[in-house]
Amino acid sequence: MIQFHLDARSGVPTYLQLVQQVRQAVRLGILRPGDQLPTVKEVVSSLTINPNTVLKAYRELDLAGLVEGRRGVGTFVSSDLQPSPPDGVKELRSALARWVGRARAAGLDDENMAALFADTVRPPAASRAA
Repeated sequence: MIQFHLDARSGVPTYLQLVQQVRQAVRLGILRPGDQLPTVKEVVSSLTINPNTVLKAYRELDLAGLVEGRRGVGTFVSSDLQPSPPDGVKELRSALARWVGRARAAGLDDENMAALFADTVRPPAASRAA
């Protein structure tokens, strides 16, 4: 089951942070079709946030077709989703963890690593034009 984490300094609304974490967990194969999300009560208790915030996030995920609510049972990852291939993901995650370790040893913080990654994935327009 997914454990939600909030970053109060990010400027991203709380409900959207929950949505993004579920989307990422599905994309990476951490959450698979049929997996249950934490109940609203569990999320409220662990993060000390308003229940309406969790309901808004779950409603948005439902509208996007990522999850389906089952009255009285809970919220589950949609069975209509194609699971991401787990082969290779573990290896990539391991390689990325090693890279993060090397980046931290080189003195990079989270923001610098994110900037370096973003620059590598989507080079700035100036370097693409050259």
